[in-house]
Amino acid sequence: MCAMNAVRSPMAEALAKHFFGKSIYVQSAGARKGEADGFARTALEEIGIDLSRHKPKSVEELEEWEGLNFDLIISLSPEAHHKALELTRTLAAEVEYWPTMDPTLVQGSREQKLDAYRDVRDGLARRIKERLRR
Repeated sequence: MCAMNAVRSPMAEALAKHFFGKSIYVQSAGARKGEADGFARTALEEIGIDLSRHKPKSVEELEEWEGLNFDLIISLSPEAHHKALELTRTLAAEVEYWPTMDPTLVQGSREQKLDAYRDVRDGLARRIKERLRR
């Protein structure tokens, strides 16, 4: 879960599905609903993962469509972490906070911006592999 389900959480969802397939159930959502992000799509395409069909959704939309039957909620932004803690008042889910930089805040050339997205992608990939292998 991240702020708008546009960059960090969709990247994390796609990476987890890529690494673990159907052996785990993974869905991403945002504290709010944002717009799809081209840099996030490009950063994942570089490593062979297609994010083009991702449609940003809020936690409320995810709950309405599929329910919130999760054992673990990983929050990637302060806003998402507060939302996750709110949810666990009524859900029996563990919450972990992985502070993750928002690459949309990086200024500079296209390549400098893309480097920020790559850093987020690579950091999430490392943490996901480590955490979900357990």
